[in-house]
Amino acid sequence: MAPNLSQNRDKGLELLKYLILGTIFGIVFVKAEIISWFRIQEMFRLQSFHMYGVIGSAIVTGIISIQLIKRLNIRSIHGEQIVIPDKVFKKGQVIGGFIFGLGWALTGACPGPLFAQIGSGYTVILVTLISALAGTWVYGKFADKLPN
Repeated sequence: MAPNLSQNRDKGLELLKYLILGTIFGIVFVKAEIISWFRIQEMFRLQSFHMYGVIGSAIVTGIISIQLIKRLNIRSIHGEQIVIPDKVFKKGQVIGGFIFGLGWALTGACPGPLFAQIGSGYTVILVTLISALAGTWVYGKFADKLPN
């Protein structure tokens, strides 16, 4: 069982809030040009700071948020304790990160803006979506056989 697996399940119209939030998130991605293949290529060619600024601000926001959750003992919306386990380094993370970055550089898409890109009409990104789904399936099928 995951440490943060909520016992309370959203049903029916309660799920609408996730659709609305996801739509707003996608619009922000489009307006900030985070989904732009050109911006992603600029980043990997070290020609622009735009994407590094976006990623850097996300990292800083994440660090501050995690520290606030830990220090103030903030609970979930349903009042459940939020458990943040310590991370364990595995050498497969380096290999996986390299493959992820290579795919990101080649296709100009990562899982974050994938659906925003499809929604914006970049239909070629469907290749990336199929690849991501296939990779997830393969990992799920053979995860127990992979070395740590």
